[in-house]
Amino acid sequence: MVLEAKVCGGATAMALSFRRSLHPFPSRVAFQSVEPRRVRFLPMAVVKRSPKRLKYAAPRFTKESGLLYVEVDPSGADSWKLDPVIKLLKEGAVGVIPTDTVYAITCDVKNYSAVERLRRIKDMEPSKPLSILCCSFRDIDIYTTGFPRGNGQGVTNIFRAVKHCLPGPYTFILTASKELPKQCTRYGTTTPKCVIRKNVGVRIPDDAVCQAILEKMDAPLISTSVKSPKENEWIINPVLIADVYGPEGLDFVVDAGLRVADPSTVVDMTGSFPRIIRQGKGPKQPWMVEEEDKDSGLDEEELFSYAA
Repeated sequence: MVLEAKVCGGATAMALSFRRSLHPFPSRVAFQSVEPRRVRFLPMAVVKRSPKRLKYAAPRFTKESGLLYVEVDPSGADSWKLDPVIKLLKEGAVGVIPTDTVYAITCDVKNYSAVERLRRIKDMEPSKPLSILCCSFRDIDIYTTGFPRGNGQGVTNIFRAVKHCLPGPYTFILTASKELPKQCTRYGTTTPKCVIRKNVGVRIPDDAVCQAILEKMDAPLISTSVKSPKENEWIINPVLIADVYGPEGLDFVVDAGLRVADPSTVVDMTGSFPRIIRQGKGPKQPWMVEEEDKDSGLDEEELFSYAA
């Protein structure tokens, strides 16, 4: 068994390796020169922020090192490398993880200051929607009022149908429960019919790395898609994500390879019927109704928020 600790400080790094022989305890300690490839800290550029933003900023998560960049196998075979990421998330960090669609900026749903920092890093207005990444249906039942259980008009049990879609590339918009912190819910837009809505998008991604992170958390993760600040398009390269959002205050990036710019299918479950308001990677199911009225109450920016 070999345990390596690597800290990037130059072209090469010194690794301390413990090699186990036939004896139950290490028989030797060897030093070797290795290339920093898997886990590394990247320096963050100093960015000047306006006094107005600083005045209303929530307490900032701080750590001794720079941006933590962790490369993992997409299969989740080396999920032990995610332990530092789990630790940071529980301490209030904001970082990027992979999903089964695109990369997502995430933080602990129970950490108020982390949620506020996530909005500032992505430059999101308080009215913009956020999603939650859940480990299981139990999390969905806690933080929302749940899926419709059918009605007496011949409609089958929707919950039973949804179970065949999750885990999968769908974002279901549900009514938030009182357990979900208020800063996570969508308070509405200027569109009158949306003003009183307090909904949240929920996801159970079918991604080994994402699931490995969620299984070790005590609660869901707040999530929003990683979008280019200048253009309405997703950033699917984790190295570029670190370059763009690292200077904005991002704490870590989990690199599980390039993604395909194919977001989740967004389905509104708060009306009379499950209504697709954005067709994405998840195929349309027979019990879903396609959006006929293009004015769904969500602008383009809001759909990007639900994209991950």
